[in-house]
This record gives sequence, structure tokens and C-alpha cells, in this order.
Amino acid sequence: MESRAKETAKKTAKKGKNGIVKLIFSRIFIFALLIFLQLLVLFYFFWHVNEQFKIFYDFIRIITVFLVLYIVNEKKSDPTMKMIWSIVILIIPIFGALLYLFVKFQPTSVLLRKRLEVINHRSDNYLEYKTDIKDKLQKDDPLIENLGEYIYKYSGCPPYENSKITYFASGEEKYDYLIKKLKEAKSFIFLEYFIIEEGEVWNSVLEIIKQKVKEGVEVRVIYDGMCSLTKLPMGYFKELREYGIKAKSFNPMRPFLSTHQNNRDHRKNLVIDGTIAFTGGINLADEYMNLKERFGYWKDTAVMIEGEAAKSFTLLFLQMWNVTEKTIGNFDRYLDIDIPYKFPNNGYVIGYGDDPFGKEHVGESVYLHIINTANRYLHIVTPYLVIDNVMMSSLKFAAKRGVDVKIVMPGIPDKAYAFCLARTYYSELIEAGVEIYEYTPGFTHAKMFISDDEKATVGTINLDYRSLFLHFENGCFIYKNKTILDIEEDYQQMLKDSKKVSLIECRNRPVLYKACGKVLRLLAPLM
Repeated sequence: MESRAKETAKKTAKKGKNGIVKLIFSRIFIFALLIFLQLLVLFYFFWHVNEQFKIFYDFIRIITVFLVLYIVNEKKSDPTMKMIWSIVILIIPIFGALLYLFVKFQPTSVLLRKRLEVINHRSDNYLEYKTDIKDKLQKDDPLIENLGEYIYKYSGCPPYENSKITYFASGEEKYDYLIKKLKEAKSFIFLEYFIIEEGEVWNSVLEIIKQKVKEGVEVRVIYDGMCSLTKLPMGYFKELREYGIKAKSFNPMRPFLSTHQNNRDHRKNLVIDGTIAFTGGINLADEYMNLKERFGYWKDTAVMIEGEAAKSFTLLFLQMWNVTEKTIGNFDRYLDIDIPYKFPNNGYVIGYGDDPFGKEHVGESVYLHIINTANRYLHIVTPYLVIDNVMMSSLKFAAKRGVDVKIVMPGIPDKAYAFCLARTYYSELIEAGVEIYEYTPGFTHAKMFISDDEKATVGTINLDYRSLFLHFENGCFIYKNKTILDIEEDYQQMLKDSKKVSLIECRNRPVLYKACGKVLRLLAPLM
């Protein structure tokens, strides 16, 4: 027995050593090391400048006051971010001021912003907000029509009728439909995912799209460049191109200090023939379909959009694709598509996209609209809860005016620090009347808002600063569609599988745990 224990210990130690060696020689470690060294050089430079220019200290102080005034009066920035930058600049004037200018005026970010402005301007009129739909919405609910007008103005996606929504309560359900629809593709397939990882799911998808290329179907693939560091071989898009697939890595990670690398493509967008689209929280990796276990049962959701509304997701994909193209392609052949069938009159569907360089935070605005117009209930599921003051105030006000507000969070988190941070918001919300639940079977990765059996949104946008302000995101807003009842039914099942968090439980957490959460909250906009 003792010898067996020693042997097990040796194997464990060997595995640990191998893991350390693997980490040290991994791409992500090398990238992190190079960026860390650049940070040290940058810090040394700023510190040296501080020492050399102490004679101009009073003058620098005056300059920083004007810089802080500029930051405070900046229109689009989040108030919490304004506060953090102001504190840093006032405490460490030269270092803080130069760091702000370094972050704010990154050449790559400026170029990306200008490129997106051109693309969005060129594609503004590709989709039409039909007058008859506008009139119907105005008569049915003016507030929804106002939301439709807003999304169309700032995302280019109008409300649609002739559309069917199918809800998937798990990755497994989506996977079955996804495979079936991919096999039926006739014209083109567009895949845009935050995570694509080699495994059973992606390998099966890859085999189908390789065959589709042989059949003459146009296939394009975009995956995010950060997650590919650990999920895919370097330059994987080149391998895909060998199969005839048009592929690219969005914003690939480079070992250089740049805030541009914060802007990730967090979308999950699959379009088939311009008539079918998938979106939601589910990436193309095995854990999302529970083919491998990471954090208990992986609870995720998605929707399939058939009909007119699928055009919005085609547009969003083409906009992202053209970010790195030398010339902006013609969108007409992919958007000017007749829908050969009519769906029963079943409410409205509005696709929408969000980007960190836009004039508006569309994703947050959609969420706030649902919160502020809820009458009977507001049900939310999110993997992360790192919210700004506006979102916090809106949620509390909804509960205080009698709306049944419930939030489902993971029972087994994927990131311990993010969960610790999220729990710092619990007490304030519960005291206002918001009910918070933790999903005991595992991890909830879904991002959904449901209200009053009339409104719902399913998409990619988490309730944290990164999703709301830094990433490229997308979602699907649904109004007076019977599928909302399916979504709410699934939500009720989630509640049955969850444990309600009490105020006493929040107050009795270990002091050190609560202290860590409070410290992390100061850094919330950076997480």
C-alpha cells in the first residue's frame, strides 16, 4: 500500500514538472514574458522622467489638472474608468499622464477605429428598415419601435417580421442542428467564433465545410487571435486556406505592449446561405457541448434565426471580415437574397452588433431597455457580474418598483477571481430586492435577459466591462415571439437547479474573501 502511494506521488510530481516545462515553453508564457519585460522598461522610463523633471513639478501638476478635466468631460468613457484614470494621474502626475496618453492614442487602435467608421458608413444602407414594420411596431409598442430605430441607426440592423426563432437550451441541442444545417448549405457559410478548438466538435464541423468547398460552397472562417494561442496551432488559418477555406485570425496576439489587444472578437456568429444564422454563448469547442468536463455541467444557450432576420448577421460578419481587407468588398450578393418561404406572423426579431469604437454601447443599451421597461418580471443569466453604476441603479430600481428580478450565476465558476469580484455586488442587489441564484450543477455561460413573456435577448454579451465596452459582440432581440416562452421555461428549470443566495450568507463570507473582492472591485474596469 505504501509503495503504491509512493508511486502515485512520483507520477503526480512528474506530471507537475512536465506541466511546468510545457508552460515555460508555451507561446502564451513567451508572450506574457515579453510583454512583462516591456512593462518594466516602460515603468523605468516613466520613473526616470519623474526624477528628471521634479523642477517642473508644479507646472506638471497644472497640466494634469487640465488632463483630468478632459477625462471627466469625455462623453463616451465609463464613469468608473474616468475615476480610476483621474486618481492615477493626480497621485502620480507624469507617470499617470503619459500612461493615459499611451493607452488613449495607440496608433493601431486609431487606425482600427477609422477603418470601422469607413466600413460602417459604406454598409449603412444595405439593410432597409421597412416602413410597414416601422408603422406596426409604432402602433404595437412605441418603446420597442424606438429601440428598433436606435439599433438600426447605430448597428445597421433593422427589425424583421418574416423570421423563425429556435431556442437551444444546451450546446448539445445546438450542435445537432448546426451539423444538419451545415450539410444543407448551398451557397455560402460564414463562421465567426471567439473560440475554435481542435476536438470532436470542430473536427466534425471542419470535415463538413471541407466537403462543402469541394461542392462549390464559399466558406469563410474568422476566429479570435487571443484564444487561438492555446486552442489552435500557430498560423492555423493557413492550414484552413489549403482546403480552399477563406480564413483569418482576428487581431492576432503579438508580443508587443498595446491596448489594441484588449479588443477581442467575442462574437459567435454562424450564417448559412444568408437565410439561417446561429448566435448565443456557445463556441466551437468540446466543453460547450459537454463532451468534456471542466466546471461541472456546462450550461449554455443559443438561438437559430431563419428568414429575413438572418440578413443582420450576414451584415455583421461582412463588416468584421472587411476590417483587415485592403478593399471593402461588395455586400450585395450576400444580402440581396430573397427568402423563398413565409413564416407565420410571430412577432419581431432584431439582430444587433456592438464594437468598442462605436458611438454607442449598443449591447448595454439593449440590456438597459429591457430592465427599464420590465413590468412583471426580469430574468437574467450571466457567467460574470461586473457592472457599472448605471446598470446597478437600473437593476435596483426595477426591483424596488415591484418587478420580480432574478439573476442566475454559476455554481462552479471558471475564474475564481471573477467570481469573488461578482459576489461583492450580491449584498447591494439583494438588499434592493433582487434575487440571486447560483447554478449548482456547474457553470452557466449563457447570456440572456427575459422579461414579461414579451421580450428577450440571447447573445454573446456578458455583464462585465470587457463585453460591454471593449469587445466586439452581437445579440438577438426578440419581441412577442412564442419562443420567449421556451426561453422562460428553460430559465425556470435553471432556477430549480440553483441555490438561492441569502443576505446572511453574503455577510458571513470570510473576511479575507470579502476583502479580496473589494480590492478586485477597484480593478473591475480592467477585468
